Parts: sequence; C-alpha cells; structure tokens
Amino acid sequence: MVQVYVYNPDTNRVEVFFREEYEAMPYNVGSSLTVGEFRGSSRSSVFWTDKRTMEAFNVLRAAWGAPIFVGFAFKRIWEGGHGTQYRYLG
Repeated sequence: MVQVYVYNPDTNRVEVFFREEYEAMPYNVGSSLTVGEFRGSSRSSVFWTDKRTMEAFNVLRAAWGAPIFVGFAFKRIWEGGHGTQYRYLG
C-alpha cells in the first residue's frame, strides 16, 4: 500500500489517499492510470501529484481514445532511469 498526496487547488489543501498498486490514481476517470503505472519501477511508498495533472491526463486519454502507456511518471533522480538528462554544470 502506498500513500498518494494530491494537491487540490480547489480547496488549497493536500489530500492523502492510501491505495494499492492495482487501484486507480485519485481523480482518474475509468481506472485508466493505476497507482502501479504511476509508480513505475520506483520503490518509494509515498507519491505526490496535483489534481490538475490527473484531470489533464483524463482529457488526454479521452481525446486519444485508447490506453496510454506510462513508463513512469514519478521517479526520484537517485533511483535512476534519467540517463543523460541530468548533468552537473557547477
């Protein structure tokens, strides 16, 4: 079970949800994005997002008209998977 923190701009509050990996992300329509898909290969048990992000995913999914593969949406830099996207310039 993971904790999902969702910032809700309508109430200006952070909401906390406890979900299993097979359950839909909060504010997701039609279970088209599960917690497991959002989690990807991350081993973290705490995730955060914004309600507007989930609503935008719903709109994109409806416009696309088919499932959308999500490789990973949440991964910390030290968990890898970023390859050459990060380069220290200091």
